[in-house]
Amino acid sequence: MAPKLPRQRWKIKEADRVQIQELVEKTGLSPLLAQVLIHRDITNAELAQVYLDPESQTLPAPLTEFADLAISVELLKDAIANQDKIAICGDYDADGMTSTALLLRALRHLGANVDYAIPSRMKDGYGINQRIVQEFADTNVRLILTVDNGISAYDAIALAVELGLKVIITDHHDLPEKLPPAQAILNPKLLAKNSPYAGLAGVGVAYVLAICTAQSLGKITGLTEQLLELYTLGTIADLAPLTGVNRRWLKRGLRKLPQSKLMGIQALMQMAGVSEEQKQLKPDDIGFRLGPRINAIGRIGDPQIIIELLTTEEDGIALEKAMQCEQVNRQRQELCEQIETEAIAYIETTQIPWQENRVLVIVQPHWHHGVIGIVASRLLERYGVPVFIGTFEEAEEKIRGSARGIEEFNIFEALDFCRDLLGKYGGHRAAGGFSLEAKNLEAFQQRLRKFAHQCLEPEQLKPLIKIDAQAELRELNLELYHQIDGLQPWGMGNPFPIFWTPNVRILEQNKMGKNHLRLTIANADRSHPISAIAWRWGEYCPLPTFVDVAYKVQENNYKGHRILQLELVGVRLPEETSNKTTQFNHQGRVYSCGFGKTKNELQIKNDQGKVLAIQKGQKMGWLGTNQASSKPVDVTQPHYFQLIKTAIATLESD
Repeated sequence: MAPKLPRQRWKIKEADRVQIQELVEKTGLSPLLAQVLIHRDITNAELAQVYLDPESQTLPAPLTEFADLAISVELLKDAIANQDKIAICGDYDADGMTSTALLLRALRHLGANVDYAIPSRMKDGYGINQRIVQEFADTNVRLILTVDNGISAYDAIALAVELGLKVIITDHHDLPEKLPPAQAILNPKLLAKNSPYAGLAGVGVAYVLAICTAQSLGKITGLTEQLLELYTLGTIADLAPLTGVNRRWLKRGLRKLPQSKLMGIQALMQMAGVSEEQKQLKPDDIGFRLGPRINAIGRIGDPQIIIELLTTEEDGIALEKAMQCEQVNRQRQELCEQIETEAIAYIETTQIPWQENRVLVIVQPHWHHGVIGIVASRLLERYGVPVFIGTFEEAEEKIRGSARGIEEFNIFEALDFCRDLLGKYGGHRAAGGFSLEAKNLEAFQQRLRKFAHQCLEPEQLKPLIKIDAQAELRELNLELYHQIDGLQPWGMGNPFPIFWTPNVRILEQNKMGKNHLRLTIANADRSHPISAIAWRWGEYCPLPTFVDVAYKVQENNYKGHRILQLELVGVRLPEETSNKTTQFNHQGRVYSCGFGKTKNELQIKNDQGKVLAIQKGQKMGWLGTNQASSKPVDVTQPHYFQLIKTAIATLESD
């Protein structure tokens, strides 16, 4: 019986040996990491310098990048000077809540008369609406400041203007065809794509506005660090791209967080088990520990808990709110497990033709709307197709849902393709949310099927593993890990490096916990054993003895003992090669030779695993254990020339 393996497709990036060699010489990086940088479009020494040391880049001033920033600062300064009431309208995700807390802290520091409101996930849905605007007007608000929302709320903003309120929109979501009639709009989507500010999340836009306003008022002292910590928390939790100013500011913020002066962050780290002794946090500390505890509140709790947590100056309140985060996060985990189990069972037992449809649409009653987005991500990881998941509401007359997409499928465009069937919808390329009347469900499914068939091929319906470089197990050590770790932050837009090694032997494998796998792998000859872990792979145990593996290089720190550990993200059976290889003897040594993927490249391998690769008609070849670490050699030298001549003769006579 064939072994059960994860359904995956691998995309192994090609190595440019010349670029790797140049980058190694100019940066001192290992060949493996030089290849990683090249795959991040960092192809020369100048770009590498900015990547390695973001502080070395000269940034344009935000006031020259955001056309409405100067207007926004003046509107805030006038409101503060006149003690006009300012109302912040936030959002219930981590980005929106940290943005709200950031601007509350900043405006209170500047002496503003400020309050806030966050729409109810269950009652209002996303973003500012006319009800909230009317309530602001009824309580004498003069200036509305949206954070992480507002760019698509034309009717609500138009009502605010009609009622005589001024509006500043700070958002980062995709632009609608018609912009709202606000006095000022700050959105990085209005900037040039190559602007260093183009990747800011909502909290990043709020940070820029707060800092510029404080600088203009001469009241920046004592404010920057606390705002930087909130910016760091929200940016990583929102999965914003870690490029441009995000990379620069996050490197600072991640160093500040372990010794945070904010009571709420201290309490949150305490509950999450994040050590204050760390020199700096890593994005994973936020993405998997702090962020989920914040997001859980927005999904199934009261966002006011987070606002109070992140704005309080009292230890007792901070600890109380952090404990509430912990409790709600556990409830969220249980809900996710329950819904995921039910969803998989439903998909498997009812035999939904998701491969034929090229999209998975699943709607069930009684699922909590606040967590189905997380379940959508897990189903995407499992099945490798775009996922649209929903739950019935209002006596099963309406459906609210979330969507997650694969690289070749644009979620927002898919929803827009179905716009006449939907109520509210929004999002971006990778994710979105939607609502519709239940009677439109079948038509919605058919429309999504049509859209999916326009942009997806059957071979694309597997989870994609993007691999940076091939590595030998003997190259993997703590020194390499420390080099990788030194290039933090890794994350969205700058993913953690993934390497692969062919034909490894699994020496040991055991299930760990509910559904994880612990392994020891080695070369085929059992040399260079190394421990590995595979999260949520328990169902694939036992794996075959010989496999190709894709992995991240990690460090396992257990009771002060540090060892190297691989985190497996991909596994497949060793590929059968159709290329003919032949052994021959030359000057007392055994070699094997054959052609590469194209007949233009001859490859000769010695008994130590080194490969000499020669392109037809070229005087220079490449020698090394893999593409990344290969060095150029002159193949016209007599010892190489004779070796090549013998190899060609062997292949011709075979």
